[in-house]
Amino acid sequence: MAALAPAIDRNQYMLRGPLAALGYDWWWHNFTARHAETGEEKAFFIEYFVCNPAFAAADPVFGGDGAKPSYGLLKVGCWGSDARQLHNYFGMQAVEIAEGALSVRMGQNQLSETALSGSVAVSAADAAANPQWASDVGTLRWQLRADKQIAYSVGYGASAPARALNLFEMYWHAQGIKTAYEGWVELDGERYLVTPDASFGYADKNWGSNFTSPWLWISSCDMVSATTGKRLRNSAVEIGGGQPKILGVPLAKQLLACLNYEGRVYDYNFSRFWEGTHVTFAFDEGATENRWRVIATSPRSRMELDLVCSRAEMLLMRYQAPDGTRRHTRLWNGGTASGEIRLFDGPPDRLVPVDTIRIGHAGCEYGEYDATAPNRS
Repeated sequence: MAALAPAIDRNQYMLRGPLAALGYDWWWHNFTARHAETGEEKAFFIEYFVCNPAFAAADPVFGGDGAKPSYGLLKVGCWGSDARQLHNYFGMQAVEIAEGALSVRMGQNQLSETALSGSVAVSAADAAANPQWASDVGTLRWQLRADKQIAYSVGYGASAPARALNLFEMYWHAQGIKTAYEGWVELDGERYLVTPDASFGYADKNWGSNFTSPWLWISSCDMVSATTGKRLRNSAVEIGGGQPKILGVPLAKQLLACLNYEGRVYDYNFSRFWEGTHVTFAFDEGATENRWRVIATSPRSRMELDLVCSRAEMLLMRYQAPDGTRRHTRLWNGGTASGEIRLFDGPPDRLVPVDTIRIGHAGCEYGEYDATAPNRS
């Protein structure tokens, strides 16, 4: 249960070989900020997304009618009573991505391992005139530093050999399941301040040739021991997955789950089958709340997680796959979830309680392909 290696090379650009002509790569960030005057909390997300660079053009290409999309995308927004997602697109010829280190530039918008800055603006007139943007209306500006304190590497599934063979349809790496952000964001001209101890931040990336269905993600580093009442400052939980495909062949529904509990790592990874781990999940789309339940077991421990998020504070995320399809029409995504983790040590017949942990400011996601949705955008 030692700490996992960060595998920082997995946070770099991946669209080479076949993925250049049928692939996406994105870097996701979410965090909590506070209004500069009122102190009101608000949760934000910022994503730098690139698609099919082999077809780079001066202007973004949105696909359809047999053409594949090709663009850089800034996908940003917030959760809460005014939840929204804002999209600005760039022709891939205007996107600069370095080799050997994380460095992305889209116009004047920049991303590195330690900093991100930029702005997105979408007017009501532009959104109405450009339905292919799939964007809500508003403006967001940001200037942030990122200190990625706890990483989660999924292991062999995203290793260099697996990447070279393009084994999986969708890859995942989380360089910052606990990330301390510092700086500011402005939403429609209202400034929010981001402080390291209260940002409850997260940073990861996904890449591949398509998306998974089902698609589940849960993450939080806002953790308080219900046993002692103390804040757990070196802890974070991360769960993700769905139905992976190897060389196009779907496997059984599988999740990866990891709890870093004050430096002690509980890792439940199906790719290390010899460790005997098992993760089950359930999702309930309710009338006012969405709920997740995850149970992760191994011969040495057990973790039970229950999470809830208000539907009114969530988004239905809009993504286009590299082949031009938009099959995730009900991909719930939130950043204000809360819940509880119950952690046990020992074999299944002799479990010993370790702690009950209250979690908040949690990222959460769930969706399955819409079988009735058209195959092409």
